[in-house]
Amino acid sequence: MTSRLRRLLGRVVDDLPADFPGTLAADERVLGVAELAAGGHVVATSFGLWLPDGDTVRRVGWHLVSKATWESSWLVLIEADEVDTIDGAVLLADRPPRRLRLIRPGRVPDIVHTRVTGSIRSRHHRELPGGGAWVVQRSVAGRDGIVLQVRADPGTDEAVVRSLAAQVARQVNKVRQAE
Repeated sequence: MTSRLRRLLGRVVDDLPADFPGTLAADERVLGVAELAAGGHVVATSFGLWLPDGDTVRRVGWHLVSKATWESSWLVLIEADEVDTIDGAVLLADRPPRRLRLIRPGRVPDIVHTRVTGSIRSRHHRELPGGGAWVVQRSVAGRDGIVLQVRADPGTDEAVVRSLAAQVARQVNKVRQAE
């Protein structure tokens, strides 16, 4: 279906840039495209955000975007890495913020906000020795179910965070088994 026909039918969807080096999943849909001032594009899809990564691109799933803000023409992303799994709880560690200047943002900032917040099913912060940790339940685009994530604040005792992750995972597993 051409982009003109999609627009006539009320389905506003951006086309994938001709020089896009990534490969979308069979059921992954393009939701928005923004041109980067440094060259290349940011592509928002149903599964995540495709970002430049050297000479190629890589997709960051919506469930791995810890924070995203839009300031003037800058999209600032904090991406999380999955560093371990404890009894089904995924431990996350935030990467440094990444600033991307978008010269034609289109709908991308709104899509990012909607998709990141829409992936969150519940979240709460626990105070712990030396800091705290976020316990978040998120949906993962393209998969059934909810993932339990634990992300420590900087300076928080790692052993305490791991213990919290195990405790919360056990509680969540009990609730799931009772359903």
